[in-house]
Amino acid sequence: MSHPVLAGVDGSEHSLAAAGWAAREAASRGVPLRLLHASPPLPGPAVPAPAADRLHQLGERTLQRAAADLGDRCPDVEVLCEQTDDDPAVALLAAARDAGLLVVGTRGTGGFDGLAVGRVALRVAAAAPCPVVLVPEQPGAFGEEERPPAAQGADQVVTGFDAHHPVGEVADFAFSAAGARGAGLRVVQAWALPAEAVSAQTLVVTEEDRATWEDQEVLRLSDALRPWREKYPHVAVHTDVLLLHPAEALLNASQGAALLVVGRRTDPRARAAEGRLGPITHAVLDHARCPVAVVPHAG
Repeated sequence: MSHPVLAGVDGSEHSLAAAGWAAREAASRGVPLRLLHASPPLPGPAVPAPAADRLHQLGERTLQRAAADLGDRCPDVEVLCEQTDDDPAVALLAAARDAGLLVVGTRGTGGFDGLAVGRVALRVAAAAPCPVVLVPEQPGAFGEEERPPAAQGADQVVTGFDAHHPVGEVADFAFSAAGARGAGLRVVQAWALPAEAVSAQTLVVTEEDRATWEDQEVLRLSDALRPWREKYPHVAVHTDVLLLHPAEALLNASQGAALLVVGRRTDPRARAAEGRLGPITHAVLDHARCPVAVVPHAG
């Protein structure tokens, strides 16, 4: 059996939006959807058995309701349900070892109202062995059904790309995601003026110099993307080379996008629980209004 799509469910609107997104992704991949509900014991003194049983039953009902709703919307998807008493982040990271993709809501039932991304979402995005998609809460629990047909046809996938240091895992995920959706792919490369252009001895950067450096970046990006254009010839690619901070460039480009794809460098010497997100990925997760895929890569 192919690796399933895994989704964390806790009954919150964010998790239901994530489960809906995960179900559609599982349908497009032709794989099962695995729903996981984690309800660790309450802290403090031992919880009486009747109260613990009620918590377990509440978790079961949450899973059953989510599975029933998803079954109505995606009848061709096999939905598997699992409940655990482990910490949610620990349970999701363990289950992700056998998943092709992990999907979570940006927030769960806990945390502070002003928090953009919750503890569990940040931890799994930083440490999961498979790609993780963080889905923000949407107007309806399952999102796309409420969107007008014209908006659905205008979907695009956006990804960040560094032509100086191409990352194959991130590019493959972005091109594949665009191809599966029949969507265009917008590749964003942010760049900065060369060090010599902003030194203390340089008082003015001419428009001619700036245009020359930008043209060099455009050519470098075109050359670096050639292997993926050849591998995914059916994907329509639009490139943006922007003189902006990378996080700002990605956030601007991803407004209204179906998916934003970013990378996360993995350190083989570190334990999974010690994973960290880079400042650009962290900033994107804090401010993006579309689903964000965080793809682990080695270098």
